[in-house]
Amino acid sequence: MTTSTSRSRRQGRRRAMWRTIVGSAIAVGLIGATGCATPTASTDATLDYWVWESLQVPAYQKCATGFEAENPGIEVRLTQYGWGDYWQKLTASLVAGAGPDVFADHLTKYPEFVTRGVLLPLDSLEATRDFDGSGFQEGLADLWVGQDGLQYGMPKDFDTVALFYDEGTLEDAGMTPADLEDLQWNPEDGGTFEDVIARLSVDENGVRGDEEGFDPGNVDVYGLASGGAGGDGNGQTQWAWLAAATGWEYTNADVWGDEYYFDDPRFQATLAWLFGLVDKGFMPSYQSVGTSPDPVQQLGSGQAALSPNGSWTISAYGRLEGIDLGIAQVPAGPIGHPVSMYNGLGDSISAQTDYPEEAAKFVAYLGSDACQIMVGEEGVVFPARPAGTEAAVAAFESRGLDVSPFTDLVDDGYTVLFPVTTNGAEILSIMVPVLEAIYIGSEDVSRMTEVNARINSILQE
Repeated sequence: MTTSTSRSRRQGRRRAMWRTIVGSAIAVGLIGATGCATPTASTDATLDYWVWESLQVPAYQKCATGFEAENPGIEVRLTQYGWGDYWQKLTASLVAGAGPDVFADHLTKYPEFVTRGVLLPLDSLEATRDFDGSGFQEGLADLWVGQDGLQYGMPKDFDTVALFYDEGTLEDAGMTPADLEDLQWNPEDGGTFEDVIARLSVDENGVRGDEEGFDPGNVDVYGLASGGAGGDGNGQTQWAWLAAATGWEYTNADVWGDEYYFDDPRFQATLAWLFGLVDKGFMPSYQSVGTSPDPVQQLGSGQAALSPNGSWTISAYGRLEGIDLGIAQVPAGPIGHPVSMYNGLGDSISAQTDYPEEAAKFVAYLGSDACQIMVGEEGVVFPARPAGTEAAVAAFESRGLDVSPFTDLVDDGYTVLFPVTTNGAEILSIMVPVLEAIYIGSEDVSRMTEVNARINSILQE
C-alpha cells in the first residue's frame, strides 16, 4: 500500500515537473496563446477546438460545420499547430487559464492533465454522460479511462504499423510484392525478414547485402529505413512491433500498469538485433539520420527500401513522386504472427471552458458516425468508429492503396495497447538518452535493466 509519505513525494515531484514544463513554455514566449473565445453577437457560445495534424483540418472543419448546422447558436473555431508547438502552446495556455475548450489529446499526455485537474470527465456532462465505448473499435475507449474510473477522452482514431515500399525497388532486386508476404522474424538471425533487408541493401558499387563483397561502410540504399531510437514514442514505429512479436509486454497491465519490463531479455535482444543492422550496412546510423529522422523521405529519395511507419503517414507516402507505392504487413515473430502497437487518440474537454455542456455536445458529435465517416472519407487516418474506418479504407482504395496490412492487425487481434501510465514525461526523459546511446553504439542493451529499475521505482513510490 502506498504510504502518505510516498504520496507526498510523488505529488511534490509532479508539481515540480509541471513547473518545469510551464517554465519551459513561458521561456519560449508561449504564454500569450489564444484561449477560450467569448461569444460573438450572433452566437451563444464559441468553442475553440485545437488539433495538431494539418492534413486532418479539412475533415474536422467539415465536422465543425455539420455540428453548427445541428446546433444553432454554437460556433466552433478550429486551430491547428504542428506537433512540437502544439503541446507547448497547450500547456502554457492551460496554465494561464486560457486553454481551448476542446482539444485533440494523446495517451502520453492526458494522465498528467488529469493529475493537474485540467480535464473534465465526460461522465460529468449531460451530452456525454451516457458514453458507450462499445461503439468504437475494440479497446480504444478503455485507453481513456482514468485511474478514477472516469472517461477523459472521446475516441478519435487509431493507428497500427506496416511496411511501405517502392515496387520498382523490389523489381530491381529481382523481387515482387509476394516476397514480402508471410515474412518471419526472430532476434537471433532476423529470419526471412533480414534476408529481404539484406537483399534490398546496395552498396556504392552496386553489390547487394546478400552478395559477396558488400561494403557496409559505403551504402547507397539501406534495406530498412530508420525512424530513430524510438525513445520519445515508446518505439511505436521503431521496435514495438518487433519486440511484441516475441511475446514481450510493456507493463504488467494493459492500462495503468505500474511495472515496465524493459529488463526482459526478449526486449533487449530485439534492440540488439535492430540497432545491429547499422554495422551490417542494412540500416542508416544514428549519426546519418540525426535526432529527427524522416522515414518517408528516406523511401522517397531512394535511401531506404522498406520503411516501417504508422497508418497516420499513409497520405504522406502516397504523395511521394516517382514511387509505385506498396504496403506490406510487418513480419511474424516467434509467437507465430505479426503484432503492432495499437494507439488511439482522443478528444478531451478543458476544465477551464466557459461552455462545458456545449463542449460536451461537440465532443459527442466528434465521436459520432456522422463526423467519423466525414473524417474517414478524407483518407488521412482510420477513425475510431467502424463506420469511419470503412469509409477510410474505401477512400484509400480509390487512390489505389490497399491498406489491409494496417486494418487486418486490428481485425485479427494482433495488437498490443499503447502503454498508459503515470509520469509519462519523466519516463521519456529517462528513456530517450539511453535508447539513443544504444543506437549510436556507445551503450549496451543491458543498460535498459538499470533504466527499467529507475522507471519502476518512480511508478511504485
